[in-house]
Amino acid sequence: MSIAQGTQPRHVPDRLHGRPTRILRSWELLLAGIAILIFLANTQASPYFLDPWNLSDATFNFTEKAFIAFAMALLIISGEIDLSVAGIIALASTAMGWALQFGIGTPGLIVIGLTVGLVCGAFNGVLVTRLGLPSIVVTIGTMSLFRGISYIVLGDQAFNGYPTDFAFFGRGYVFWVISFELVLFLIFAAIYAGVLHFTNFGRQIYAIGNNPTAATFSGIRVARVKMILFLLTGLMSGIAAVCLTARLGSTRPSIAFAWELEVVTMVVLGGVSILGGAGSILGVVIAALIMGLVTFGLGLLNVPGIVMSIFIGALLIGVIAIPRLIRLVRTGKAA
Repeated sequence: MSIAQGTQPRHVPDRLHGRPTRILRSWELLLAGIAILIFLANTQASPYFLDPWNLSDATFNFTEKAFIAFAMALLIISGEIDLSVAGIIALASTAMGWALQFGIGTPGLIVIGLTVGLVCGAFNGVLVTRLGLPSIVVTIGTMSLFRGISYIVLGDQAFNGYPTDFAFFGRGYVFWVISFELVLFLIFAAIYAGVLHFTNFGRQIYAIGNNPTAATFSGIRVARVKMILFLLTGLMSGIAAVCLTARLGSTRPSIAFAWELEVVTMVVLGGVSILGGAGSILGVVIAALIMGLVTFGLGLLNVPGIVMSIFIGALLIGVIAIPRLIRLVRTGKAA
Protein backbone atom coordinates (compact mmCIF):
# COMPACT_ATOMS: atom_id res chain seq x y z
CA MET A 1 0.00 0.00 0.00
CA SER A 2 1.37 3.38 -0.97
CA ILE A 3 1.63 6.33 1.40
CA ALA A 4 0.00 8.30 -1.41
CA GLN A 5 -3.22 6.25 -1.35
CA GLY A 6 -6.29 8.22 -0.43
CA THR A 7 -4.96 11.47 -1.91
CA GLN A 8 -6.34 13.35 -4.87
CA PRO A 9 -4.67 12.79 -8.28
CA ARG A 10 -2.15 15.45 -9.19
CA HIS A 11 -0.70 16.65 -12.46
CA VAL A 12 2.05 14.44 -13.87
CA PRO A 13 5.03 16.61 -14.95
CA ASP A 14 6.22 15.24 -18.29
CA ARG A 15 8.89 17.85 -18.96
CA LEU A 16 10.60 20.59 -17.03
CA HIS A 17 8.23 23.28 -18.32
CA GLY A 18 5.02 24.97 -17.22
CA ARG A 19 3.57 26.14 -13.93
CA PRO A 20 4.63 23.15 -11.74
CA THR A 21 8.23 23.75 -12.77
CA ARG A 22 8.01 27.45 -12.00
CA ILE A 23 6.76 26.57 -8.52
CA LEU A 24 9.62 24.11 -8.04
CA ARG A 25 12.14 26.61 -9.28
CA SER A 26 10.80 29.30 -6.94
CA TRP A 27 11.17 26.88 -4.00
CA GLU A 28 14.70 26.01 -5.11
CA LEU A 29 15.49 29.73 -5.45
CA LEU A 30 14.24 30.27 -1.91
CA LEU A 31 16.40 27.41 -0.68
CA ALA A 32 19.42 28.87 -2.46
CA GLY A 33 18.80 32.21 -0.76
CA ILE A 34 18.55 30.50 2.62
CA ALA A 35 21.79 28.63 1.97
CA ILE A 36 23.57 31.90 1.19
CA LEU A 37 22.21 33.55 4.35
CA ILE A 38 23.32 30.59 6.50
CA PHE A 39 26.77 30.69 4.88
CA LEU A 40 27.09 34.42 5.68
CA ALA A 41 25.85 33.87 9.24
CA ASN A 42 28.46 31.16 9.77
CA THR A 43 31.23 33.49 8.59
CA GLN A 44 30.15 35.98 11.27
CA ALA A 45 29.66 33.35 13.96
CA SER A 46 33.15 31.85 13.73
CA PRO A 47 36.45 33.22 12.35
CA TYR A 48 37.47 29.65 11.49
CA PHE A 49 34.56 28.93 9.18
CA LEU A 50 36.15 30.25 5.96
CA ASP A 51 39.29 28.17 6.36
CA PRO A 52 39.43 25.92 3.25
CA TRP A 53 40.03 22.80 5.28
CA ASN A 54 37.16 23.64 7.63
CA LEU A 55 34.86 24.11 4.64
CA SER A 56 36.05 20.76 3.32
CA ASP A 57 35.27 19.15 6.69
CA ALA A 58 31.78 20.69 6.51
CA THR A 59 30.98 18.56 3.48
CA PHE A 60 31.27 15.38 5.57
CA ASN A 61 28.18 16.56 7.49
CA PHE A 62 25.92 15.94 4.50
CA THR A 63 27.56 13.87 1.73
CA GLU A 64 26.88 10.40 3.13
CA LYS A 65 23.30 11.30 4.06
CA ALA A 66 22.80 12.90 0.65
CA PHE A 67 23.79 9.64 -1.09
CA ILE A 68 20.75 8.04 0.50
CA ALA A 69 18.59 11.16 0.05
CA PHE A 70 18.94 11.00 -3.76
CA ALA A 71 17.47 7.49 -3.85
CA MET A 72 14.98 8.31 -1.10
CA ALA A 73 13.73 11.26 -3.16
CA LEU A 74 12.81 8.94 -6.04
CA LEU A 75 11.17 6.51 -3.64
CA ILE A 76 9.07 9.19 -1.94
CA ILE A 77 8.07 10.71 -5.29
CA SER A 78 6.74 7.25 -6.22
CA GLY A 79 4.58 7.30 -3.10
CA GLU A 80 6.66 5.03 -0.86
CA ILE A 81 9.23 5.56 1.90
CA ASP A 82 12.10 3.67 3.54
CA LEU A 83 12.77 4.37 7.22
CA SER A 84 15.23 1.49 7.58
CA VAL A 85 18.17 3.21 5.85
CA ALA A 86 20.11 3.88 9.07
CA GLY A 87 19.54 0.27 10.14
CA ILE A 88 20.88 -0.88 6.77
CA ILE A 89 24.02 1.19 7.36
CA ALA A 90 24.48 -0.42 10.78
CA LEU A 91 24.03 -3.94 9.41
CA ALA A 92 26.29 -3.34 6.40
CA SER A 93 29.00 -1.85 8.61
CA THR A 94 28.70 -4.78 11.02
CA ALA A 95 29.02 -7.25 8.14
CA MET A 96 32.17 -5.47 6.93
CA GLY A 97 33.64 -5.46 10.44
CA TRP A 98 32.84 -9.15 10.89
CA ALA A 99 34.49 -9.97 7.53
CA LEU A 100 37.52 -7.94 8.60
CA GLN A 101 38.11 -10.42 11.42
CA PHE A 102 38.73 -13.11 8.77
CA GLY A 103 41.32 -11.04 6.92
CA ILE A 104 39.10 -9.76 4.10
CA GLY A 105 40.79 -6.86 2.30
CA THR A 106 39.43 -3.53 1.07
CA PRO A 107 37.86 -4.77 -2.22
CA GLY A 108 36.05 -7.56 -0.37
CA LEU A 109 34.84 -5.19 2.35
CA ILE A 110 33.36 -2.84 -0.25
CA VAL A 111 31.60 -5.71 -2.04
CA ILE A 112 30.18 -6.95 1.26
CA GLY A 113 28.91 -3.50 2.25
CA LEU A 114 27.17 -2.94 -1.09
CA THR A 115 25.76 -6.48 -1.18
CA VAL A 116 24.24 -6.18 2.29
CA GLY A 117 22.65 -2.89 1.25
CA LEU A 118 21.16 -4.48 -1.86
CA VAL A 119 19.85 -7.49 0.05
CA CYS A 120 18.19 -5.28 2.66
CA GLY A 121 16.67 -3.13 -0.09
CA ALA A 122 15.41 -6.26 -1.84
CA PHE A 123 13.90 -7.54 1.42
CA ASN A 124 11.97 -4.28 1.89
CA GLY A 125 10.95 -4.24 -1.76
CA VAL A 126 9.57 -7.78 -1.73
CA LEU A 127 7.48 -7.13 1.38
CA VAL A 128 6.02 -3.97 -0.15
CA THR A 129 5.62 -4.89 -3.84
CA ARG A 130 4.90 -8.61 -3.58
CA LEU A 131 2.94 -8.85 -0.33
CA GLY A 132 1.33 -5.41 -0.63
CA LEU A 133 2.35 -4.28 2.85
CA PRO A 134 2.56 -0.53 3.67
CA SER A 135 6.14 0.66 3.18
CA ILE A 136 6.08 2.87 6.27
CA VAL A 137 5.11 -0.09 8.49
CA VAL A 138 7.51 -2.51 6.79
CA THR A 139 10.51 -0.23 7.07
CA ILE A 140 9.80 0.73 10.67
CA GLY A 141 9.97 -2.99 11.38
CA THR A 142 13.12 -3.62 9.37
CA MET A 143 14.71 -0.52 10.89
CA SER A 144 14.61 -2.28 14.25
CA LEU A 145 15.41 -5.67 12.72
CA PHE A 146 18.59 -4.59 10.92
CA ARG A 147 19.99 -2.57 13.81
CA GLY A 148 18.95 -5.24 16.27
CA ILE A 149 21.08 -7.79 14.42
CA SER A 150 24.04 -5.41 14.74
CA TYR A 151 23.49 -5.15 18.50
CA ILE A 152 23.29 -8.95 18.79
CA VAL A 153 26.59 -9.38 16.91
CA LEU A 154 28.49 -6.55 18.59
CA GLY A 155 26.81 -5.87 21.91
CA ASP A 156 28.82 -3.04 23.47
CA GLN A 157 31.94 -3.94 21.48
CA ALA A 158 33.36 -2.44 18.28
CA PHE A 159 35.21 -3.65 15.21
CA ASN A 160 38.45 -1.75 14.59
CA GLY A 161 41.63 -2.10 12.55
CA TYR A 162 40.34 -1.40 9.04
CA PRO A 163 43.03 -1.34 6.31
CA THR A 164 44.78 1.96 5.60
CA ASP A 165 43.66 2.03 1.96
CA PHE A 166 40.05 1.51 3.07
CA ALA A 167 40.17 4.85 4.90
CA PHE A 168 40.46 6.68 1.56
CA PHE A 169 36.77 6.13 0.85
CA GLY A 170 35.83 8.13 3.93
CA ARG A 171 38.77 10.46 4.52
CA GLY A 172 40.59 10.63 1.18
CA TYR A 173 41.08 13.71 -0.99
CA VAL A 174 41.06 13.76 -4.77
CA PHE A 175 42.62 17.20 -5.12
CA TRP A 176 43.66 19.65 -2.40
CA VAL A 177 40.56 20.14 -0.21
CA ILE A 178 38.23 18.30 -2.59
CA SER A 179 37.33 15.07 -0.82
CA PHE A 180 36.48 11.77 -2.49
CA GLU A 181 33.04 11.88 -0.85
CA LEU A 182 32.32 15.34 -2.31
CA VAL A 183 33.23 14.13 -5.80
CA LEU A 184 30.99 11.10 -5.30
CA PHE A 185 28.19 13.42 -4.12
CA LEU A 186 28.41 15.52 -7.30
CA ILE A 187 28.49 12.42 -9.52
CA PHE A 188 25.43 10.90 -7.84
CA ALA A 189 23.58 14.24 -7.99
CA ALA A 190 24.15 14.40 -11.77
CA ILE A 191 23.14 10.76 -12.29
CA TYR A 192 19.94 10.96 -10.25
CA ALA A 193 18.96 14.30 -11.78
CA GLY A 194 19.40 12.83 -15.24
CA VAL A 195 17.40 9.71 -14.41
CA LEU A 196 14.53 11.55 -12.72
CA HIS A 197 14.15 14.51 -15.04
CA PHE A 198 15.30 13.31 -18.45
CA THR A 199 14.35 9.65 -18.80
CA ASN A 200 11.18 7.64 -19.32
CA PHE A 201 11.89 5.87 -16.02
CA GLY A 202 11.76 9.23 -14.24
CA ARG A 203 8.41 10.08 -15.83
CA GLN A 204 7.10 6.71 -14.69
CA ILE A 205 8.12 7.54 -11.11
CA TYR A 206 6.15 10.81 -11.23
CA ALA A 207 3.15 9.04 -12.78
CA ILE A 208 3.12 6.33 -10.10
CA GLY A 209 3.37 8.91 -7.33
CA ASN A 210 0.47 10.91 -8.69
CA ASN A 211 -1.88 8.01 -9.42
CA PRO A 212 -0.60 4.40 -9.22
CA THR A 213 -3.89 3.01 -10.55
CA ALA A 214 -3.81 5.20 -13.65
CA ALA A 215 -0.10 4.39 -14.08
CA THR A 216 -0.93 0.68 -14.06
CA PHE A 217 -3.65 1.07 -16.70
CA SER A 218 -1.25 3.13 -18.82
CA GLY A 219 1.11 0.16 -19.03
CA ILE A 220 3.62 1.07 -16.33
CA ARG A 221 4.85 -1.91 -14.33
CA VAL A 222 4.33 -0.24 -10.96
CA ALA A 223 5.62 -3.09 -8.78
CA ARG A 224 8.76 -3.43 -10.90
CA VAL A 225 9.55 0.30 -10.72
CA LYS A 226 9.05 0.39 -6.96
CA MET A 227 11.20 -2.71 -6.51
CA ILE A 228 14.02 -1.00 -8.41
CA LEU A 229 13.66 2.08 -6.19
CA PHE A 230 13.90 0.00 -3.00
CA LEU A 231 17.00 -1.70 -4.41
CA LEU A 232 18.53 1.71 -5.20
CA THR A 233 17.80 2.96 -1.70
CA GLY A 234 19.41 -0.14 -0.20
CA LEU A 235 22.43 0.19 -2.50
CA MET A 236 22.93 3.86 -1.62
CA SER A 237 22.67 2.96 2.07
CA GLY A 238 25.41 0.37 1.48
CA ILE A 239 27.60 2.99 -0.21
CA ALA A 240 26.99 5.37 2.71
CA ALA A 241 27.94 2.53 5.09
CA VAL A 242 31.25 2.02 3.29
CA CYS A 243 32.10 5.73 3.36
CA LEU A 244 30.99 6.29 6.96
CA THR A 245 32.79 3.20 8.27
CA ALA A 246 35.94 4.21 6.39
CA ARG A 247 35.72 7.75 7.82
CA LEU A 248 35.18 6.61 11.41
CA GLY A 249 37.62 3.70 11.17
CA SER A 250 35.41 1.53 13.36
CA THR A 251 32.02 -0.19 13.54
CA ARG A 252 29.57 0.14 16.42
CA PRO A 253 25.90 -0.91 16.48
CA SER A 254 24.90 2.72 17.11
CA ILE A 255 26.53 3.91 13.87
CA ALA A 256 24.35 6.33 11.86
CA PHE A 257 21.78 6.38 14.66
CA ALA A 258 18.65 8.42 13.73
CA TRP A 259 19.95 9.18 10.24
CA GLU A 260 16.60 8.21 8.75
CA LEU A 261 15.10 11.40 10.24
CA GLU A 262 17.81 13.59 8.72
CA VAL A 263 17.57 11.89 5.32
CA VAL A 264 13.79 12.33 5.15
CA THR A 265 14.13 15.94 6.33
CA MET A 266 16.70 16.57 3.61
CA VAL A 267 14.36 15.18 0.96
CA VAL A 268 11.24 17.01 2.14
CA LEU A 269 13.13 20.28 2.67
CA GLY A 270 14.30 19.92 -0.92
CA GLY A 271 10.72 20.25 -2.13
CA VAL A 272 9.80 16.58 -2.56
CA SER A 273 6.15 16.07 -1.61
CA ILE A 274 5.79 13.57 1.22
CA LEU A 275 2.57 12.46 -0.52
CA GLY A 276 4.47 11.65 -3.71
CA GLY A 277 4.26 12.87 -7.29
CA ALA A 278 6.41 16.01 -7.06
CA GLY A 279 10.00 17.02 -6.38
CA SER A 280 13.40 17.59 -7.92
CA ILE A 281 16.98 16.49 -7.32
CA LEU A 282 18.25 20.09 -7.44
CA GLY A 283 16.10 20.89 -4.43
CA VAL A 284 17.55 17.91 -2.54
CA VAL A 285 21.09 19.04 -3.38
CA ILE A 286 20.46 22.53 -2.00
CA ALA A 287 18.70 21.11 1.06
CA ALA A 288 21.73 18.89 1.71
CA LEU A 289 23.98 21.94 1.58
CA ILE A 290 21.71 23.83 3.98
CA MET A 291 21.64 21.03 6.52
CA GLY A 292 25.39 20.56 6.23
CA LEU A 293 26.04 24.28 6.77
CA VAL A 294 23.68 24.46 9.74
CA THR A 295 25.13 21.36 11.40
CA PHE A 296 28.73 22.51 10.87
CA GLY A 297 27.97 26.06 12.03
CA LEU A 298 26.32 24.82 15.23
CA GLY A 299 29.28 22.51 15.75
CA LEU A 300 31.72 25.42 15.52
CA LEU A 301 29.67 27.18 18.19
CA ASN A 302 29.86 24.07 20.42
CA VAL A 303 26.09 23.66 20.38
CA PRO A 304 25.12 20.29 21.97
CA GLY A 305 24.00 17.50 19.67
CA ILE A 306 20.55 17.33 21.28
CA VAL A 307 19.90 20.90 20.13
CA MET A 308 20.75 19.85 16.58
CA SER A 309 18.27 16.97 16.88
CA ILE A 310 15.57 19.36 18.08
CA PHE A 311 16.32 21.64 15.12
CA ILE A 312 16.07 18.77 12.62
CA GLY A 313 12.78 17.57 14.09
CA ALA A 314 11.29 21.07 14.12
CA LEU A 315 12.50 21.64 10.57
CA LEU A 316 10.79 18.47 9.33
CA ILE A 317 7.49 19.39 10.99
CA GLY A 318 7.70 22.95 9.68
CA VAL A 319 8.45 21.97 6.10
CA ILE A 320 5.47 19.60 6.05
CA ALA A 321 3.07 21.90 7.94
CA ILE A 322 3.78 25.29 6.34
CA PRO A 323 2.50 24.43 2.81
CA ARG A 324 -0.70 22.97 4.29
CA LEU A 325 -1.22 26.07 6.44
CA ILE A 326 -0.75 28.27 3.38
CA ARG A 327 -3.36 26.24 1.48
CA LEU A 328 -5.80 26.53 4.41
CA VAL A 329 -5.33 30.31 4.53
CA ARG A 330 -5.88 30.61 0.78
CA THR A 331 -8.96 28.37 0.96
CA GLY A 332 -10.33 30.49 3.79
CA LYS A 333 -9.84 33.68 1.81
CA ALA A 334 -11.43 32.14 -1.27
CA ALA A 335 -14.45 31.10 0.77
